[in-house]
Amino acid sequence: MSQPTDPSRTANKSISPADRQKYDQVFMQVVLSVQQDVQASRPPQSGALAAMFHKEQLQDALQGCAMLIAGWNAGIIDAAGTVRTARALRSLGRPELAERVEGLIHIDEDGKQADS
Repeated sequence: MSQPTDPSRTANKSISPADRQKYDQVFMQVVLSVQQDVQASRPPQSGALAAMFHKEQLQDALQGCAMLIAGWNAGIIDAAGTVRTARALRSLGRPELAERVEGLIHIDEDGKQADS
């Protein structure tokens, strides 16, 4: 199991136009599946406090996904978006999705793609 991303050691990663074209479907599949999963999630407990916490984490995950998409369209993998999304996913009890999002930084490296 990988450790949560340390934002102080994470930097945006540039993606070449050729790699963007090559990996666009994989990248978008990961991000869209994360969005769908968190939107379908429900608070693990009943009550107003649990609902409020869940809503905040859901918003963070979705905003992080939006940052990832905007960065991708600009030719980068957005480090802040990656960290924000992964933290929210862990808070929502979805560490496996957090690891997939963190794996996007390696999308252009052979053998380390996020869809594995």
